[in-house]
Amino acid sequence: MKKISVVSLLMAIVATHADAATVSRIDVTGNQRMDAESVRILADVKVGDNVGDAKSNAIAKKLQESGYFSKISVRMSGNVLKIDVAEAPIINMVTVEGNDEVATDDLKKEIKTKERSSYDAATIGADVQRMLTIYQRKGFFGTKIEPQKIELDDNRVNVVYEITEGHPTWITSLDFKGNKKFSDRTLRGEILSREHAWWRFMTQFDTFDEDRIQYDGQMLRQFYLRNGYVDMAVKDINGQFTPDREYYSAVFTIDEGKQYDFGNLTIDNPFPDVPTQELKDVIVMKQGDTYNVDKVDETMSAIRSAVADYGYAFINVEPIPTKNDEKQTIDLVFKIQKTNRIYLNSINILGNVRTFDSVIEQLIPMRAGDPFSLQTIEEGRQKLMRTRYFKDVQMVPTRVADSNMMNLDIKVEEQPTGELSGGFGWSNINGFMVDAGITENNFMGRGQVVQLRGSIAEYQKQALFSFTEPYLFGRQLSGGFDVSYTMYDYSSLGSFGYDRDSLVLAGRMGWRLTDHWSQTVRLSASFDQNYDIQADDGWQKANLYTLGTNFRYHNLDSNFAQNTHTGVVANIGIAYTGFGGTESFMRYSADIIGMVNFWDDRWQLRSSLDLGYIQPLDGDYISRVYRYFLGGESLRGFDVAGVGSRLWYSSTYALGGLWKVNGSTQLNFPIFIPDEYQIKGFVFFDYGVLGKPPEKEYKDPFYGQENFIDDDWRTSVGVGIYWNTPMGPMNFSWGWPLKVNKYDREQRFLLSFETQF
Repeated sequence: MKKISVVSLLMAIVATHADAATVSRIDVTGNQRMDAESVRILADVKVGDNVGDAKSNAIAKKLQESGYFSKISVRMSGNVLKIDVAEAPIINMVTVEGNDEVATDDLKKEIKTKERSSYDAATIGADVQRMLTIYQRKGFFGTKIEPQKIELDDNRVNVVYEITEGHPTWITSLDFKGNKKFSDRTLRGEILSREHAWWRFMTQFDTFDEDRIQYDGQMLRQFYLRNGYVDMAVKDINGQFTPDREYYSAVFTIDEGKQYDFGNLTIDNPFPDVPTQELKDVIVMKQGDTYNVDKVDETMSAIRSAVADYGYAFINVEPIPTKNDEKQTIDLVFKIQKTNRIYLNSINILGNVRTFDSVIEQLIPMRAGDPFSLQTIEEGRQKLMRTRYFKDVQMVPTRVADSNMMNLDIKVEEQPTGELSGGFGWSNINGFMVDAGITENNFMGRGQVVQLRGSIAEYQKQALFSFTEPYLFGRQLSGGFDVSYTMYDYSSLGSFGYDRDSLVLAGRMGWRLTDHWSQTVRLSASFDQNYDIQADDGWQKANLYTLGTNFRYHNLDSNFAQNTHTGVVANIGIAYTGFGGTESFMRYSADIIGMVNFWDDRWQLRSSLDLGYIQPLDGDYISRVYRYFLGGESLRGFDVAGVGSRLWYSSTYALGGLWKVNGSTQLNFPIFIPDEYQIKGFVFFDYGVLGKPPEKEYKDPFYGQENFIDDDWRTSVGVGIYWNTPMGPMNFSWGWPLKVNKYDREQRFLLSFETQF
């Protein structure tokens, strides 16, 4: 048997060599642009090679893979190797047609077929598949792309990708199986995908995306973990297309398991100089609360920050759970891994070409020699990002070898800080408004803010120039000045009944008192021209010189997704006007706004109170244009300046008051429209009282007739809709006065919006 096998092998080898011939010459035909020698190099064959059928096929394959030829013939004729080719056309132009949903530039990034390259059907087919993938990611599974070859002279072609997009593959239903504790509606609200509806024209979440559907499963898991269901599992996601792939439905099959509460919560603290009680105080949950994985993560972060404040960097906090199925509780031990105390050795600022080092140093709260604190470093990074001077800020700590020191590299990527903006809006006071401006937020790299702005409204025109130095004298002290010119055309608006041109020059300084309190001092000079339609004196000059200070309190915790806030914002101000000007008085003001979120932060209760008082210092007279008025947005249900004392013969002429108190309590709540549109409804109760004018206006000086003088309370209730549009917020409200005097001017509907672009 072995002899027969060897003989057979030798016979096969002899037969193979018998079919092959030694090449004495290589002839190339059919080539037009490429010379014959280049074809021979691509074929990887030379004179003296033995070429048979297998070798001929290999040569043809090599030439085909080069992409330069559309037709290839390789054969031996005696000892001459004949290679006959037809060159592939050269691509003159590549275009895309029929695309609306995907930008041409985005599609061309996926096209490997290039101009002046050889036409290759395989490459074009791959281009089609890559472009289809882009469309599928946007939900357009029914898209068709047909590549067309348009032949030109000189063996050139144009390639056109003709696209028929159709409409996206809509999600028609999102259903759930196995859910007993939460309704389908609740679970739909916890995932990204949405069922298709006509009013979802501003979102793409109602189109099919396979990656998003899988991510929805993870979001469901996280939702259940936040509500104590630690054993919850998504068993299956069963999706189905319609035959034309225009619609898609999905069913999530889940196993909820049991709900668990937090049991004992303890901390394993290895640091004797870090008070354990202080670490316990940062635990955000307590025993008996429903288990919530987010609170576990928050507690771990809070413990790391608290320990890092004592100089122990890079610690690891590991939550060790003990599950008690009988009690349905989970005990947690937060185990801290010990490290040595670490200090900052040096701080290096890198990447800032324009912004001065001193500006960055003023913003960061740490210095060389301070204990290393991850929390402090993150605070510094957040402060730098909030300036909007930088596109990216990275804090990179590196350990100094054989020491307890750490170097910190602050790597910044600068971005343009100039802003050219414009906007339009409408309000009851100013009517339709258009404004434009230019702002530089980092002037000359020194962190200074320079602004030039102008606006034209139906009842007001204004030009403003402003300059702010945020670190005056190298300290945490801001200073600046403002120059503005404003024209008020209020003689035909509401009940104001006056016109005013005002040039204001002002200087200001501000500083932070605590984390939440700040103070500003302002000195201003106002040069006015006032015209009162009820006065016979025409235009009157008025020069006002004012020195005032304002204390501001700001402590808000915002949920940006829901556009709701919890916290308090307040202002207290006092200003003296005099110094030899035409008016002399003290102005006292205070306002406070309190907000609280509840029910998953989707509801908000908001209450505000605003007080103002003018104390005349030279007699009791204050010009009407500097008094208080109420109505419009400050007291909904009433017209602008629509309440308070008025002339006996003209209820459209408000006299204003020397003091005021007004406020509002408003409940904001979600309506049937999904949260992503940030449309909320609200109900409100407004109240206010406007004080009396100076005594000399209690009676008409010419006829002796008593004017309508009062300091009575007014109240109103109403409903409205708030829409945080992509271009800016809009408010629609309907108010109904409850307590009204007969000469008040009412206004049921109020619309206000503003935008910038």
